[in-house]
This record gives sequence, C-alpha cells and structure tokens, in this order.
Amino acid sequence: MVAGDMVIRAEDVRLTLGGTTPVEILKGIDLRVADGESVALLGASGSGKSSLMAVLAGLERATSGRIEVAGSDFGTLDEDGLAIARRGRIGIVLQAFHLLPTMTALENVAVPMELAGAANAFARAEAELVAVSLGHRLDHYPAQLSGGEQQRVAIARALGPRPRIVFADEPTGNLDAATGGRVMDLLFDRHAVTGATLVVITHDPVLAARCDRVVELADGRIAA
Repeated sequence: MVAGDMVIRAEDVRLTLGGTTPVEILKGIDLRVADGESVALLGASGSGKSSLMAVLAGLERATSGRIEVAGSDFGTLDEDGLAIARRGRIGIVLQAFHLLPTMTALENVAVPMELAGAANAFARAEAELVAVSLGHRLDHYPAQLSGGEQQRVAIARALGPRPRIVFADEPTGNLDAATGGRVMDLLFDRHAVTGATLVVITHDPVLAARCDRVVELADGRIAA
C-alpha cells in the first residue's frame, strides 16, 4: 500500500446478536479509512461504536456486509484466518489494560511479539518502552505501575509489531483527566512516528476532534 490507499473498507456492515430475541447492533455501516489517517468513532454508550471496532478488528464476525482490512477480506476467513490476519497488522489498546500480572512490563510487550515469530523481540520491546518513557520500568510488574504507566505499556505492546492499524477503544476510560491527556498525547505522537492508521473509539468530542476525521455513530448507524 502507498499513503492514501484505503486500509479499511466496510460496505453495508450489519451485526445482529442474540438468539430467540435478536438485536440488530450495526445497521448498514459504510466506512472507508485511508492508510495513515486518524479517525474517531464518536458516540454515546450503546451507539455501536465498540461493536464496529470489534468487527473491523476481526474480533467479532459481521452478520452481513463486506469488510476488507489491510488487504484481507474478513468475510472469507475462518477464526484461525482472522487471527493470522490480525497478527502484526492490527494493534489494539483497550480501556482495561489487560496486562499479564505475572509478567514484567518488558515481558508484556516482548512475549506477544516473540510468539508471533518476531526477531529480536526483547530488544524491540525495550525500544518501545523507552519510546513511551518507561525505560526505567522494564522489570516492574503491572501491580507496581500506575494506571497511566500500565496504559503506556499497553500502547507499547500494541505498536511493537508495527501494525498497519491501531484501534484504541476508550483508552483513557480508566484514567483521570490529566493522566488520560498525557496518554493520548503519547498515542498521537507514536501514531505520527510510526505512520500507523489510528482509529479512536470515544464518547468524548474533545478527544475526537484531535483526529483527522470524526465519524459519529447513533443507534448502529453513521449519523454524521
């Protein structure tokens, strides 16, 4: 791909969940995101933004529609295929940090890369942690880190494999306003350095406005 190419294409994407009383969560989403762009998916709780992220990241399978992400047609892939498509191409930062408590900061970043077959995983992980100002915390466990530091480890983990796309789902939701602001400064800085496409899922219009483009969702549809 070259800059300006579409790294995400979603056409008439629908998601219905539930058995006897199914609920339509996504109701015909059309979305394109360019390579290297930063896009906010903005909406209130229940608008469908996190469900859309899950579908675009290959964590949830759409009920219908077409999804192409980083050159892979998700509709043609089974669960193993989706996992392979995500590996190294998609990084995810969540509201809950999801660090492994028995691993140090360095191990939390390096081990996923190592399991994916990356060369020099520990050296690359150390460089990522230094880049997020945690070079002095390499051997600390999550319980020894503040919330902001844990989220910085999560950012290093997501960006370590140099993915084409980073999804950040309410990344400041568990942080106070000041810490959250610093974490977002860091995330946008790393986005600029790595050139990864950044998709931020948020209910905060101020945070959304920092992105190149804002896509507003309401009731499972793109409202603006």
